[in-house]
Amino acid sequence: MQFRVSFARASILFLGLTVGLGSVAGCGRYSINNLRSVKAFKDGTEAYKKSAFAEAAGHFQESIDFNGDQGIVYFYLANSYDQMFKPSHKGEAENDGYMKKAVDNYQKAIDKLTGTSEAEQKFRRYSYEYMIAAYGTDKLDDFAKAEPISKKLIELAPGEPGNYQMLGQLYEGQGRYDEAEEQFKKSVEAKPTDPGVYTAIAGYFNRQGKFDETMTALESRTKYEPNNPEAYHYMGTFYQDKVAKDLTLTPVKKKAYILKGLEVEDKALALNPNYVEAMVYKNIILRQQATVEKDPGLQKKLIEEADQLRNKAMDMQKKSNAGAGAAEAAKKGGGEKK
Repeated sequence: MQFRVSFARASILFLGLTVGLGSVAGCGRYSINNLRSVKAFKDGTEAYKKSAFAEAAGHFQESIDFNGDQGIVYFYLANSYDQMFKPSHKGEAENDGYMKKAVDNYQKAIDKLTGTSEAEQKFRRYSYEYMIAAYGTDKLDDFAKAEPISKKLIELAPGEPGNYQMLGQLYEGQGRYDEAEEQFKKSVEAKPTDPGVYTAIAGYFNRQGKFDETMTALESRTKYEPNNPEAYHYMGTFYQDKVAKDLTLTPVKKKAYILKGLEVEDKALALNPNYVEAMVYKNIILRQQATVEKDPGLQKKLIEEADQLRNKAMDMQKKSNAGAGAAEAAKKGGGEKK
């Protein structure tokens, strides 16, 4: 099972570079070694932001050499090695060595980040999460080491749904599906008002081919964000895909799913009449309905409505692209005048 870092998490890591820089200055903050440590960390952050991870690792190591008490610096040293690892070169000694250095330094970060500040607690959690991911199948592929770390993370933060989801993914990757499902359900129990827990367990059910359970979870999500059009449209994409790909569906079941798909896309459009993606999918689902109806007049009406939605969506997309192009041209023109 592969673990992916979300865009939001990546953004937090970049923001954390500033936090880390401030935290380097501790006891003896004006000593020569500490000032050199700060300078090396700053150089490392500049290289890290440019994705020059080998250079960044060198600077972060230098920062640690001058001041070895900074857990956040260990985290960024570990993450630099993590970024240097290439799954396509797995098995090559130098490449695998990067990941081994990564887990060693994630552990050092955990050992150092023992304070109560929000930044230290946050980066200690990140160190656990990234170390678990490092033992995933696309990296070091060591479930025996990943499982106890994942359980430890749950012990440290039992109210965090993502911790149960990570353990669930580990079990899923091992084919231990009953245990995986149990962890995803625990993530819901940990924070039942969080819409994200329903999306996560829906994803698990979908990977297991459990369509009805998937849709029940996504329906639960809408209860906690009833004004989010994306929550309804997301359901519509599943209904459309099911009808398109499941050749075992009876005509009655197929039509039922089509009508449910139209229902949720209508809810999405009621919340946002200019929701282009919802228009596109409703257009597709209407065409699916036309294939199961027997009345030629109704079929024609459905296709006409689908055409109108398709044309409206295309027109809105063209206007959006034209507006973006004009804004970019104006921006470039303004820059040239300067």
